[in-house]
Amino acid sequence: MSQDSSPRPGQLVLVPALITLAVTLLRLVGELQGWSPRLFSRAAGGGGALVGISWLVPVFGAWFGWKLAASGERPKSAWKALGLTVLALAVLPAAGFVAAKLGIGEMSVTMLTIYAVVSVAGLLLALLAWPALGRTLLAYGLAARVPVVLVMLAAILGNWGTHYDVMPPGVPEMSGLTKWLMIGVLPQLTVWQWFTVVIGGLFGIAAAALARRRTAA
Repeated sequence: MSQDSSPRPGQLVLVPALITLAVTLLRLVGELQGWSPRLFSRAAGGGGALVGISWLVPVFGAWFGWKLAASGERPKSAWKALGLTVLALAVLPAAGFVAAKLGIGEMSVTMLTIYAVVSVAGLLLALLAWPALGRTLLAYGLAARVPVVLVMLAAILGNWGTHYDVMPPGVPEMSGLTKWLMIGVLPQLTVWQWFTVVIGGLFGIAAAALARRRTAA
């Protein structure tokens, strides 16, 4: 399919981005109001709370892949796309393993920086797997995470006591803006973009394969 007739990332991500923003705001209100910790955990990193935007990545990744495939925009080789995406998935755990062997603390500033750099490399690799899906997921990832970055700035400066401003264990104390850069801007615009493109890519490739089988049938 020609690039002009294939869906543009902005067209695909608009509604998912609005849904994700609504979930972000709901999560913030739930934490500020002290609602169920199981749904709205205030623990650093989110505590695996059921209300959160990370759970949306597989859902929208599959939807993007399905929509792209239905429009005729598919990877040249599904197996190659899958292989590159799996390789991109492996880079962060591999970096963590090597860093642990070198004695670098899991939640140290050095480790956070390593994760950020390696995640960008993994992200670029994932973008090569299926460029159309990768671009769409990156656009969605930015639309999802930039509001979180802004919420974290307000939460840190206001000391709201939510998971948006709680320091992970082992991270040294730092000033407000430095804290925002280290636990907000850096991971949200690197590691979480990697997560979105890679995990979303895996589900998108699977959905595209199903869409292709359905079309063939």
